Amino acid sequence: MKKNYVMAPGPTPVPEDVLMEIAKPIIHHRTSQYQEIFKRANEGLKYLFKTANDVFTFASSGTGAMEAAVVNILSSGDKAIVVRGGKFGERFYEICTAYGIEAIPIDVEWGKPVDPAIIKKTLASNKDVKAVFATLCETSTGTKNDIESIGKVVSASIAILVVDAVSGLCADDLKTDEWKVDVVCSGSQKGIMLPPGLAFISASKKAMEMVSKSNLPKYYFDLKEYKKALDKNDVPWTPAVSLVRGLCKSIDIIKEEGIENVFVRHAKLANATRMAVKALDLELLSISPSNAVTAIKVPPAIDGQILVRTMREKYGVTIAGGQGDLKGKIFRIAHLGYMVEFDVLTAIAALEIVLKELGYKFVVGSGVSAALKAFTG
Repeated sequence: MKKNYVMAPGPTPVPEDVLMEIAKPIIHHRTSQYQEIFKRANEGLKYLFKTANDVFTFASSGTGAMEAAVVNILSSGDKAIVVRGGKFGERFYEICTAYGIEAIPIDVEWGKPVDPAIIKKTLASNKDVKAVFATLCETSTGTKNDIESIGKVVSASIAILVVDAVSGLCADDLKTDEWKVDVVCSGSQKGIMLPPGLAFISASKKAMEMVSKSNLPKYYFDLKEYKKALDKNDVPWTPAVSLVRGLCKSIDIIKEEGIENVFVRHAKLANATRMAVKALDLELLSISPSNAVTAIKVPPAIDGQILVRTMREKYGVTIAGGQGDLKGKIFRIAHLGYMVEFDVLTAIAALEIVLKELGYKFVVGSGVSAALKAFTG
């Protein structure tokens, strides 16, 4: 018999109470019954995003929110700066170029955060840039960027700051309004503890002014339509009714714990994971690790793809491999969303078993012991 554990950075485990809420009989979305549910969800999203601005909800993956950000704030021929420090920074660049935006890349070595001074210098050389795209947690490398400092830099220009917080939201602190972040993109299947299927985007007054002038093609993701509907606690198109119900329950759970306590829990889980990794004489990839996911270099003579596959198929513990140029070179253990100490201990124990099977030399139990010490010491 094999029991399955999900320790990948999305989809993440979903609390049983949320699953039960999603399983309730369907209701019609053009009713006061649904509008009341949607109103609760919208109020709760502002709590998660730490914003007084509107948060719009789409029936899509997080990439839908990223595309919505591009097509709603920019116009044909506009310039944008895109921080490319991993797979998802590259995705913002790809979306921009797909819509004819002149995207100016800031390429950062994978595993390192972007230096805000470089963004400042690039903005000074391109005073007509309309937007800067960055990530809170670059999921492909487990790296956290200093969004607070980036916000100070960008807010001093005419540009708006757009942040991909798909994996970082509810794991790494993001003070949207205080840090002058104009647009935040996120998704349901990470720290918000839902199945995939919902995407979110918050927009500041400055961003909404750009929305009113944008001439890029859009239909389903048109924020002007979403704004008109949102003012009536409604949506322009058919919503993912069951997921929105689950969203309300998930927000209730987060509020009960307290968002600041959620950050503390993620920090404890991340610290224990890193202590275990170091005890196993493994090397972290990132020099600025996120509390959402830890990226670990595969030791020499070990096949990273076999390691990930063996943990999943033989022992039922799903972690993530590397992406792009890091495929087979790293593996990633998430500590994100509906996870506690025992989830980390399970993942580290499974990792030790598989490393031993693959011939890696270490003191068996050293990783688990280090994690336990981090939790209890």
